[in-house]
Amino acid sequence: MILVENAAVATVDPAGREHTTGYVLVGDDGRIAAVGAGRATAVPEGTRRVDGSGCLVTPGLVNTHHHLYQWATRGLALDETLFGWLTTLYPIWGRLDAEIVGAAAGAGLGWLALSGCTTSMDHHYVFPRDGGDVLAAEIEAARSIGVRFHPTRGSMDLSRKDGGLPPDHVVEDTDEALAATEEAVDRWHDPSPDSMLRIAVAPCSPFSVTTRLMEEAATLARRKGVRLHTHLAETDDEEEFCRKQFGCTPVEYAERVGWLGDDVWLAHGVHLDDSAIAKLGATGTGVAHCPSSNARLGAGMARVRELLDHGVPVGLGVDGSASQEVSHLGAELRQALYTARSRGGPTAMDAREALRLGTIGGARCLGRADDLGSLEVGKLADLVMWRLDGLGHDGIDDKVAALVFGPPARVDLALVGGRPVVERGELVNADADTLTEHARRAHRRLMDAG
Repeated sequence: MILVENAAVATVDPAGREHTTGYVLVGDDGRIAAVGAGRATAVPEGTRRVDGSGCLVTPGLVNTHHHLYQWATRGLALDETLFGWLTTLYPIWGRLDAEIVGAAAGAGLGWLALSGCTTSMDHHYVFPRDGGDVLAAEIEAARSIGVRFHPTRGSMDLSRKDGGLPPDHVVEDTDEALAATEEAVDRWHDPSPDSMLRIAVAPCSPFSVTTRLMEEAATLARRKGVRLHTHLAETDDEEEFCRKQFGCTPVEYAERVGWLGDDVWLAHGVHLDDSAIAKLGATGTGVAHCPSSNARLGAGMARVRELLDHGVPVGLGVDGSASQEVSHLGAELRQALYTARSRGGPTAMDAREALRLGTIGGARCLGRADDLGSLEVGKLADLVMWRLDGLGHDGIDDKVAALVFGPPARVDLALVGGRPVVERGELVNADADTLTEHARRAHRRLMDAG
């Protein structure tokens, strides 16, 4: 058992309970045994005690949208819109293989863990024919870091010659993509409550996927009982594409092909009108909000205040490391708050709402809110202890405000199912220098192969 004591605690439970000085007791089963104010009583003998003085304990952050392979192509197409950025990078991604993806995923997930992330999804949709088992490579990387992982089996089958954006050599045959997706679910998906690995079905986007693939992927996912994910309403270019190709908006298209529902979460959701927001709220469709990526690509600012007011589940995502090179989920809390206030003024979002986006909001998007996203007795012990008593945070008495408004805080402890994955700002299960070297070699080999 582990007892974190003498810390400020933000439970993010439905009542929003917080303790200026409190504790969290983690049981041997990897779940929260007790949480409260003051000092814990009746602590079992042999319990490891962690002094949280000067720290804030929160639920672990949940990353709801990422492309880990992109760690190998950071710093490119820096001044392009999404479509120009994709056109530049697709040919490079067509040279990916399992070794490169594994190295990129290890670096990306290690960095995420150091930024307070305990659960991450990944949207992988590039499968070169001679690239090996790239999905297995990133799953092994997640196991080596120790984070909870929700990779999605993505796909693209609409190439440039058929009116899509991707070049011909990076798309799959529709039937092959569907078969490979079903195989991935059968091979990897673990639906148990304490699962470390769940698979979702994730055709890439309206401009890279045929209508048939969208429709049949939705049928497949629901037959298998797994979730659905795709990009939607990210840019004006996508809006124009959907109106030209389908005669409707992106959300109207999603509704037409069966992609609205409480088993779906959509990446970005930047360009949504009032009707679209109402549809998402009415159907329980989630949104992965990626404010830094949207800013980096100049895509716009999502209407998060309106989404929340309509009951839409909203989580945070760092997005791919090539469209948001920082990839720090803790820092995304502040970026989300700033983006909301840039749209709606200083009352559009507060620090606690930002923290909710990064925790229970993300858990709702991934279908894990019963077990993740808040510090409550019986929930999985995925938590982070943030160091907030140094120069960058000292003097901000409200610890949640210090975390969100202050500079990125060091993670002194991160637990996943009660197991440490970060201690004193260092990875427990992997060496950061080794991850860096592997990623450096992968990047160089990928770039030199062109």
